[in-house]
Amino acid sequence: MRLCINIDHIATLREARGGLEPDPVTAAHICELAGAEGIVCHLREDRRHINDRDLRLLRETIKTKLDLEMAATDEIVKIAIETIPELVTFVPERRQELTTEGGLDVRGHKHHLKDVVSEMHRHEIEVSMFIDPVAEQVEAAMEVGADKIEIHTGEFALARTEREQHEHLEIVRTAARQAREFGMGVNAGHGLNYLNVRLMCSVEEIEEMSIGHAVIARAMFVGLDRAVREMLALVR
Repeated sequence: MRLCINIDHIATLREARGGLEPDPVTAAHICELAGAEGIVCHLREDRRHINDRDLRLLRETIKTKLDLEMAATDEIVKIAIETIPELVTFVPERRQELTTEGGLDVRGHKHHLKDVVSEMHRHEIEVSMFIDPVAEQVEAAMEVGADKIEIHTGEFALARTEREQHEHLEIVRTAARQAREFGMGVNAGHGLNYLNVRLMCSVEEIEEMSIGHAVIARAMFVGLDRAVREMLALVR
C-alpha cells in the first residue's frame, strides 16, 4: 500500500503569520526523502493555505507524484491543465468549512463532472473522486469516467467504540470492492492517524492512503522526517 502525504497544513501554519515560513515545498521534499510515494495539496478557491506559487514549485520539483485536490470550477480546472499533475482529486468545497466535510456528490453533478473528467483525460491527467462510501456515489464515479475513487474515511475515524469502528470499516470495504469491480483504483483518506490506520490497511482493495493532519501534528514533536517514516511503517 502506498502512502501520500498532504502538506496543506504546513501552508496553514505559514499563513497564520502571513510570512514565508514554513515552506510547504520544502516540506514536500522532506516527505519524499522519508519515503512518501506522493504529495497531496488542495488549491482552494480562497487560497487559505496552498497558493499558486506553491503548486507551481511543487510541479517543478517533486520527484514522486503530485495529487491536486480541487473543486471542479473553471478557474481551478484551468490551473490544473496548466500544471499537469499526475492526478487530480475532485472534492467538495465550502468557504466556511475548516476542512473538507464529507464526500463529493458525484451523482448530483454528473453532467458537469463528466465534461471535466473528459477535459482532464485530454491532457493525460488521471482523475479521482473523493466520495463517501456509498454505492450510488461509487457507481456515479464510474459513470463520469473517473479512474479512481478516494473513499472519505471520516466516519470511520470518528467512531467512538470498537464496534462502530468495525461497522464503518465494513462500509468502506464494501465500497472499495464495488469500485474495483467497476475497474477503478481505490484510495482512502480523511481522519486517518497513527492509531487507526493499520485497521484501515486491512481493506486489501485500497491501494493508497492520503494522510496529512496526523503526520504534520506528529512532526511538531518528532520532526517531519521521522513522522513520515513512522506512518510509512504502519501503512506497510
